[in-house]
Amino acid sequence: AALKDGLRSQVSAALKEGRVTPTELCQRCLALIKSTKFLNAYITVAEETALKQAEESEERYKRGQPLGILDGIPIAVKDNFNTAGIETTCASNMLKGYISPYNATVVQKLLDRGAVLVGKTNLDEFAMGSGSTDGVFGPVRNPWSYSKQYKEKSVPKSHSEDEESNWVITGGSSGGSAAAVSSFTCFAALGSDTGGSTRNPAAHCGVVGLKPTYGLISRHGLIPLVNSMDVPGILTRCVDDAAVLLGSLAGHDPKDSTTIQDVFKPFELPNLTDVSKLSIGIPKEYHAPGLSSEIVALWSKATDLFKNAGAKVVEVSLPHTPYSIVCYHVLCTAEVASNMARFDGLEYGHRSDTKESTESMYAATRREGFNDVVRGRILSGNYFLLKQNYEKYFVKAQKVRRLIANDFVQVFRSGIDILLTPTTLSDAAPYTEFIQEDNRTRSAQDDILTQAANMAGLPAINVPTALSERGLPVGLQFIGRSFQEKQLLTVAKWFEKQVQFPMIQLEEVERHDSAVFQHQKSASFS
Repeated sequence: AALKDGLRSQVSAALKEGRVTPTELCQRCLALIKSTKFLNAYITVAEETALKQAEESEERYKRGQPLGILDGIPIAVKDNFNTAGIETTCASNMLKGYISPYNATVVQKLLDRGAVLVGKTNLDEFAMGSGSTDGVFGPVRNPWSYSKQYKEKSVPKSHSEDEESNWVITGGSSGGSAAAVSSFTCFAALGSDTGGSTRNPAAHCGVVGLKPTYGLISRHGLIPLVNSMDVPGILTRCVDDAAVLLGSLAGHDPKDSTTIQDVFKPFELPNLTDVSKLSIGIPKEYHAPGLSSEIVALWSKATDLFKNAGAKVVEVSLPHTPYSIVCYHVLCTAEVASNMARFDGLEYGHRSDTKESTESMYAATRREGFNDVVRGRILSGNYFLLKQNYEKYFVKAQKVRRLIANDFVQVFRSGIDILLTPTTLSDAAPYTEFIQEDNRTRSAQDDILTQAANMAGLPAINVPTALSERGLPVGLQFIGRSFQEKQLLTVAKWFEKQVQFPMIQLEEVERHDSAVFQHQKSASFS
């Protein structure tokens, strides 16, 4: 059974039948985390607590009372979600050593369902970036850099250029979570998505990345970047698994006033056989500058796939798309400036030893605690919020944001069910090439196809589609109507089945092969 079949309850069934125990599963993942340490996907590995959680899960299975599909399943969490008793750093000197007194709501919900937390994953500092290269714990390496598929295709430019300098980035900012899922060190991971931070690394690492509708999943305990756009993201190896996680995480949270009031009913995804009633919209503005010819060809191939299966495929227009990235930048940095003000060295996090004055202590704390990227975004945001600039930039950007959201409303009103677009402009760049550009330029390029869904609060998912000529994953993005996750995921699952994305071939994983691992490799947990 291929991983892509998403066979309902495969690992879950193996656990129930006792063919594998939660402890064995957990030990496998921990062993793999050690042997893939060079990927730098994890900031903290929670070995002790994970084994304890696995043991508790085992007891429940022995009693025949598992808490559901997620009981005993190893998961990882991006290091900007608070975890009680485990460090939460946001990959910043500002929060190194910080241990939160409480769990983020999403973390608590996973633990309440018996999931085993194996560790906290690496990211760009405070989730500001699109490469997972700018955190204080160093860059994350894309597992595909070490895959058989990439090695066969990539010819070193010179003899001196070896594997060491040939590796490619994961994308960001949830690169650690994407790499963790892609390298089989966990079954699913949480990321966050403000402008594409879950979908972008999912595309580069060949995994499924879901950004749910704004307000469907609680943000309580997610260290905020942009409150009006942040959403917890879900990274899994197949669409069915993303639906399982969504079912466990979605719903109202009294601690987050922006969450939905209605009760969320978890759903199982049907196997769609007939797509003839579907209307798929292809937004012409997404032919963005810099879009590689390879991605354009793949996008058009996917369009034909729907057409040939009988779906109605319509070219649509989202006229304000070209202004989106600029508005996103203004609104994003303004909220960042406001959110980062809390890190002043008084309440939590790093505090400078400077004794001269309160002012100099603030300044020194922030200089020592934040990297240049974070400081740069704070400065931009404060500039846009200056009294003389507020109307000119911030208010104007908010007005255009409304127009961008309305574009989507109009398109969906016209009878379109789902939009199909690229997720990224190209496959993953080599690290040495990626860092030639500064973080802001890179983020503007990398978020161009993803951030509009955040501006409009819509659900969007990356589905791994094919390997590029370089043997690296490329994904496409589906954008749905607000709160229509079931329809979005059902279509994504149909597409996933059609494209049969290949399994990553990693030596490290082959070495750990065993009966247990065959399960993990060949199956989703759902």
